[in-house]
Amino acid sequence: MNWITNYVRPTINSLFSRREVPENLWTKCPECGTMLFHRELTDNLQVCTNPSCQHHLPISPRDRFKALFDGGIFGEVAVPEPVTDPLQFRDQKKYPDRMKAAQKATGEKEAMLVAEGEIGRQLVVAAAQDFSFMAGSMGMYVGNALIAACERAVERRAPLVVFAAAGGARMQEGILSLMQMPRTTVAIQMLKEAGLPYICVLTHPTTGGVTASYAMLGDIQIAEPNALICFAGPRVIEQTIREKLPEGFQRAEYLLDHGMLDRVTNRNQMRGELITILRMLSGLPPAVAGELPAPAEGADSIAAAPSAAETGEP
Repeated sequence: MNWITNYVRPTINSLFSRREVPENLWTKCPECGTMLFHRELTDNLQVCTNPSCQHHLPISPRDRFKALFDGGIFGEVAVPEPVTDPLQFRDQKKYPDRMKAAQKATGEKEAMLVAEGEIGRQLVVAAAQDFSFMAGSMGMYVGNALIAACERAVERRAPLVVFAAAGGARMQEGILSLMQMPRTTVAIQMLKEAGLPYICVLTHPTTGGVTASYAMLGDIQIAEPNALICFAGPRVIEQTIREKLPEGFQRAEYLLDHGMLDRVTNRNQMRGELITILRMLSGLPPAVAGELPAPAEGADSIAAAPSAAETGEP
């Protein structure tokens, strides 16, 4: 028996063995290749921390709302449930099976979340699409969700902010999915007839029937940097016209230069910009940048005392 091999070496290895690092602690930026620590990435709202990159990674609607609403506090708005699998659709999988897989992967019921709360002390209704849920595709539930958001905004006399992210209409619902385009367009018109602001924030990617309906009807159109915004994708257009497209075609900055967008705003600056725009459209005074602490005991006598400017003393 070799005691060094059988006893000493295993004991030393057990004392100084390297701890395995979980794989989900780091995320590789798809744009610049930088390895991003998950906590830093979360604190930076899923924006690459490399100053020369600032690539915007996908973010869930709940995480977006936590950063958007005051104190991260918001309430969900109920959405009417549509008929499940109305066409009995099946491709490689049954439609209900795809739905269950998406719900398990995202933890959400469907591809759009509607919430209400205060943003800069102003009541706002917001809706956000989740691209990780079947590519954020617009089915009957998404149509119902946007209509519910508009109705809630009219009921509460509040502005509506929509964060769009979709691959287009949901093929598993066929013509019923396409019918959400006129339904949501009428809902937005109802909001505008009520004189309420509607802001649409276009995130990567926003395509297809979503772009052809409510995503382009905002009073103010904002996009996140380098977001793909289009009806048909660049590859389809190139194959159709058989010409090389310009650099950055259908990206947010290109569309801003050609008049389709009003702003391109970094996700970290989105909350402040929305506060400014919403208050301006609502006829409210500019937001206070900071809040003063509550006055301490005995502060009445201090407040009542004349200032140096009033007494003329230096």
